[in-house]
Amino acid sequence: MTATVRLDKTLEEKLNFISQSLHKKKSDIIRDAISFYADSIQNSQKSRILKAVAKTKDADRAENSEFEGTLDDGL
Repeated sequence: MTATVRLDKTLEEKLNFISQSLHKKKSDIIRDAISFYADSIQNSQKSRILKAVAKTKDADRAENSEFEGTLDDGL
């Protein structure tokens, strides 16, 4: 797939600098940047899911503990 990207002067200068510094093609740098960005988003989503799961487990533990305390109340 071919994509055209319009860059402002600042981004163009940054891309040129990175390209020259790393001795890489601009297209390779753009591909790497997109891949890095996508991985970052995916890792962020995983982190939020894991936090939600941990929060749910903590709430379940608390609920279970409360329930266990009522088993021996003589009712």
